[in-house]
Amino acid sequence: MTTATWFILVGSLLLAVGFTASYINTIPVTSAIVYLVIGAVIGPMGFGLFHFNPLEESALMELLTEIAVLISLYCAGAKMPVPVNFARWRTPLRLAVVSMALTVGLVTLFGYYWLSLPLGAAVLLGAVVAPTDPVLATEVQTRHANDPDRLRFALTSEAGMNDGSAFPFVMLGLGLLGLHDLGDNGWRWLAVDVIWASGAGIGIGIMAGCCVGWVVHMTRKTFTHSELLENFLGLGLLAFAYGLSLLVDAWGFLAVFSAAVALRHTELKHAGLMQNYASVTSGEFAEESENETAEKEIAEKGEPPAIVHIHQSSLVFNEHLEKLAEIVLVLLIGGSLFWDSWSWRAVGFAAFLFFIARPVSVHLGLLGSKAPMDLRNMASWFGVRGIGSLYYLMYAIQHGLPKNVALELMHLTLVVVALSIMVHGVSAKPAIARFWRSRNHYG
Repeated sequence: MTTATWFILVGSLLLAVGFTASYINTIPVTSAIVYLVIGAVIGPMGFGLFHFNPLEESALMELLTEIAVLISLYCAGAKMPVPVNFARWRTPLRLAVVSMALTVGLVTLFGYYWLSLPLGAAVLLGAVVAPTDPVLATEVQTRHANDPDRLRFALTSEAGMNDGSAFPFVMLGLGLLGLHDLGDNGWRWLAVDVIWASGAGIGIGIMAGCCVGWVVHMTRKTFTHSELLENFLGLGLLAFAYGLSLLVDAWGFLAVFSAAVALRHTELKHAGLMQNYASVTSGEFAEESENETAEKEIAEKGEPPAIVHIHQSSLVFNEHLEKLAEIVLVLLIGGSLFWDSWSWRAVGFAAFLFFIARPVSVHLGLLGSKAPMDLRNMASWFGVRGIGSLYYLMYAIQHGLPKNVALELMHLTLVVVALSIMVHGVSAKPAIARFWRSRNHYG
């Protein structure tokens, strides 16, 4: 396909999305499914107009997926509820840390004993497919900053955190393959890749988000007639937090998500609105009706018209960028698949991940928590895999992953992502609607 053809294709899709957005919202099909099918039809599975080889274009794919994940993490963080407290975040933390680690372990066992992969490759495969995706999971994500939906909050914050918490396992897999220094008995991996990189990433994000929020507040307080480019400030915060994290070998994904959460928290605090949001029940699983009532009170009170929050204004702009990245990347995924990509080996692995590894890890991770069983069941199903998984794989390839291992992991990952787009995409709307119907019926 020529450059002109690509522009026509992407432009046509953008026009189609713009005209049919309201219609797509009424049918049990996500826009990502449409992009995937189109990519497959014009790719090797269809007319063969183009073929994208992620292995040969791994550097480009790493950059594209990296940008997409960063934008999506910022959007997810900007929609997180405030104030931040442990009671509310306990369940997402369990999902992002305990359940994700269990998923890595289960996939490692499956990859080593069933797929006959080397131990390092099996660990790396677990790290690649364990984190849920913030880009393609929009149907089950928090819809706006004041969304009281606890299921959507749990899934959104899990996706925001585990894209960073998966990195230590990526480095562990690379280390077992001889591509990363783990230190004697893994001490360097534990001290640097787990403790330092994770803690520093979160700390940098909180510091950057709070500082930008404070500077914006002081600027508007001192220069009352000043105008700010909120979209640029949002992107600037994203880039600054990520760049600073890379500079000190911290996990930048955690930094970007934390920065967006901290920015929202700081802006509401300085605007004097935190007490309104604090009235929302802060328990882990309070009654939804109580939350909705409190949120309506906030909406009725309104916010001072002179205040334009950075997290609100930049969120809309970044969500549009996120949608554009989704179109391009899902098209490329469709154009990477052949008919023989759908081997029993790959499909069987995807089935194991969706129906065994994810549900088992979620239920074990939430064991003893106050999370209702229906929420646990829903969370165990909606472990959407997508752009984040591709980024981790491209990252590993760029760090010297052997070609034979890279080809095998590429084959498995592409099928998992494509099936996740299809299966989770088709089931998202009806499953969530049924979930809330049952809650309203029994509650």
